[in-house]
Amino acid sequence: MSVRGQVLSLLPSRADYRGLGRTWRGDLLAGLTVGIVALPLALGFGISSGLSAEAGLVTAIIAGLVAAVFGGSHVQVSGPTGAMVVVLAPIVAAHGAGAVAVVSIMAGLIVLAAGALRLGRAVSFIPWPVIEGFTLGIAVIIFLQQVPALTSPHTPAAGEHSANAVVAAIESLSAAQPAYLLWALGAVAIVAACMLLAPRIHSSLPGSLIGIVVVTLLLLVVPAPLARIGELPSSLPAPAIPAFDAALLSSLVLPALTVAALAAIESLLSARVAASLADTGPYDADRELVGQGLASVASGLFGGMPATGAIARTAVNVRSGARTRVASSFHAVVLLLVVLVAAGPVGTIPLAALAGVLMVTAVRMVHAATVRSILRSTRADAAAFVLTALITVAFDLIVAVVIGVVVAGFFALRNLSRSSAVAREPLGDPRPGDERIALIRFDGPLIFAAADRVFDEVNRLRDVSVVILRMSQLELVDATGARVLGDIVTTLERRGVTVLIKGVRSGHHELFRTVGVLASLRHHKHLFTDLDAAIAHARSHIDRERDASSA
Repeated sequence: MSVRGQVLSLLPSRADYRGLGRTWRGDLLAGLTVGIVALPLALGFGISSGLSAEAGLVTAIIAGLVAAVFGGSHVQVSGPTGAMVVVLAPIVAAHGAGAVAVVSIMAGLIVLAAGALRLGRAVSFIPWPVIEGFTLGIAVIIFLQQVPALTSPHTPAAGEHSANAVVAAIESLSAAQPAYLLWALGAVAIVAACMLLAPRIHSSLPGSLIGIVVVTLLLLVVPAPLARIGELPSSLPAPAIPAFDAALLSSLVLPALTVAALAAIESLLSARVAASLADTGPYDADRELVGQGLASVASGLFGGMPATGAIARTAVNVRSGARTRVASSFHAVVLLLVVLVAAGPVGTIPLAALAGVLMVTAVRMVHAATVRSILRSTRADAAAFVLTALITVAFDLIVAVVIGVVVAGFFALRNLSRSSAVAREPLGDPRPGDERIALIRFDGPLIFAAADRVFDEVNRLRDVSVVILRMSQLELVDATGARVLGDIVTTLERRGVTVLIKGVRSGHHELFRTVGVLASLRHHKHLFTDLDAAIAHARSHIDRERDASSA
């Protein structure tokens, strides 16, 4: 594909809306449905990140619209997510709320560059147990982050609680106001009950919104000390470049890389899930990164936060009948209408009700059947899952993913190296002197993790004059494995053993030549493509050896 074609493949086109004439009604209905579902989540994630409900709404509107138009999935819904909140809260605590817009733009540019460089398939290198492990860790953190909102009507000052969600939850409970806590738990219970019962009545009922409306209306009748969202603007802020300087940018490089990595991982996972839910066409991973990068940049310019693809909202979108990106675009329009028309009523929503929505959402992120299946699979996968979850909660999400991938990779390499085998085979019809010939067959991969073991096994050969190394079953060889093969040939030849190599695969020949395996042979005629010819040559060596000893 030409450079122009590659660039155009990352941009919107008329093909994005193919079939819209048949699907527009279902798309608009799906957009309305997911907009209603997204409203309480946008408000809650905005507050939980340490910013404001307004920031959550702005992100859902601006990023949701930009990602819908420029992204690589026809049905992906983007906006603020729980995983991003987990990463943003420490950034707000360390650098202040004003730094989030800068981080959003920096991270967006990184994700945009990753898409332009065609790195969209990199997420496939993250094992499933690691993904589920950090999902479990994120769910625990989101749940615990709501505890301070239930214990006091006052927003904790910077540094009042630990940056660790577990410690902060314990500190909040130890200083809780009992009366306030009871009111807050009551609001959470009502919201949770609505979210659990509404889908049983009808699958399309938005339980979270119903619960919030019920709690808000009750508090209009029954005086309660619960804190509210407060006044919201009735319009979107004007776009502007956030204030920054060189010192701030240098201090935000690592947080921006963390946010970018999370945005890419979560968005691509969500797009992949969406493609499996219905026949909405394939998704373009590279274009998805471009769209998500532009979305975070646009969100930062409007004072919002970084956005990612949202798996739960995307699933609601698809199951509500979405087939084109008009649905996710219309969800942003629905949220914009809320800002323009209903900012006043939204401002009266109790924070405890939003905390209840996020607590139930966190619980729903964890699927018991998935956890059981991973824990019962293999010890290596179970270890990667548990370790990733624990490190996510105790330290950092990206560190957890890196360590989880390393652990999973270690066990995968160990299992791969164990599949490498070296076996001595019979020569066929036995002849005198065949006991002095060793036919060694290599099976499976020969990589660095198995190289020393293979060297030791072959080097233990004794009382032989000729060794035939049969390579036709060797599946994979890296540079270390090739080097060890060369060391095997050199060591045996130094002991006076003639080494013949048979069946080098075409894909391995250049590596063997470059590393020096072929050069280590005593003679270039000791390289064979036919096993019978190699055995005949080996027997000729034995015959000459026997003749020399009898002379």
